[in-house]
Amino acid sequence: MQFTAAQIAQLLQGTVEGDADATVSKLSKIEEGGAGSLSFLANPAYTQYVYNTTASVVIIGKDFALTAPVKTTLVRVADAQGAFAKVLEMYNTIKLDKKGISPQAVIEEGAAYGNDCYIGPLAYIGANARIGSNVKIYPHAYIGDNVVIGDNTTLFAGVKIYSDCTVGAKCIIHSGTVIGSDGFRFATGPDGGAKIPQIGNVVIEDDVEIGANCAIDRATLGSTILRKGVKFDNLIHIAHNVEVGENTYYAAGGVVAGSTRIGKNCMFSGQVGIIGHLKIADGTIIAAQSGISKDTKAGEAYMGSPAFEVQKYRKSYIHFRNLEKLVARVEKLEKAGKEEGRSA
Repeated sequence: MQFTAAQIAQLLQGTVEGDADATVSKLSKIEEGGAGSLSFLANPAYTQYVYNTTASVVIIGKDFALTAPVKTTLVRVADAQGAFAKVLEMYNTIKLDKKGISPQAVIEEGAAYGNDCYIGPLAYIGANARIGSNVKIYPHAYIGDNVVIGDNTTLFAGVKIYSDCTVGAKCIIHSGTVIGSDGFRFATGPDGGAKIPQIGNVVIEDDVEIGANCAIDRATLGSTILRKGVKFDNLIHIAHNVEVGENTYYAAGGVVAGSTRIGKNCMFSGQVGIIGHLKIADGTIIAAQSGISKDTKAGEAYMGSPAFEVQKYRKSYIHFRNLEKLVARVEKLEKAGKEEGRSA
């Protein structure tokens, strides 16, 4: 696919400086460029590259003042970064715009799908599954019996959704993720652990994105729930009966134990672990590699393992770094006290 600078300017409501017929067919970083590529300048740290980039077209802010001639064609817009993000979205939409049902897909009796769907080779759709319109199911995906998937959702290659689970509209689930695997529950006894059947499901609301190789366990009873707008990075495990609130973001390597309730608008950095049956309040922020072992307060930030409030943690860490010196001082004082006692 090719676009001229004039077409890009029209799309972004910008203006062209240079050759309006300059053609691009790929995207690039401004420092790498290349003939036929489109790039952008938003970060002042990269300003130097605009003067010698080999990209054919560069998107820049309308107020950016040049201090030397440029070789490239410029498209000036109100917000260069936002405009380039719009181009990326359009490019990705075109690239992933697949349609059609592969003859190598298996669709069981009673399953139904809407208009303009893509179901790739070796994908499996279980009995009585309900799939909306414009859904994309890539090769080797597994959709279990009675699964419901909303409109405009994408499941990349190798996604597995167990029976009776629900995925909303405009969701993205990346390769290797498993939705609805059994929760980790066993009744221990003298003869070992007896598996407790997991007969609930997973409910994923609209506009949720789940990264690669995540595992979202089904509930023992009821539902494990990811609310609207949740965004997960790769390698996250959500245990049985957990609920994650709206617009919560979770970076890679996170683990949430069973029956914990996470509020809305929370932000968790990488490798955060949360024990079971807690209440994580709205707006909680948790630093990387923290272990949460108690309920949190709304809007508070936490750090450490076991974690506590960030400001208290930082003050405590200063003392921890000086612990060797403090121990030496205490030992010196104790020794002096003993000597004074012997001489008295």
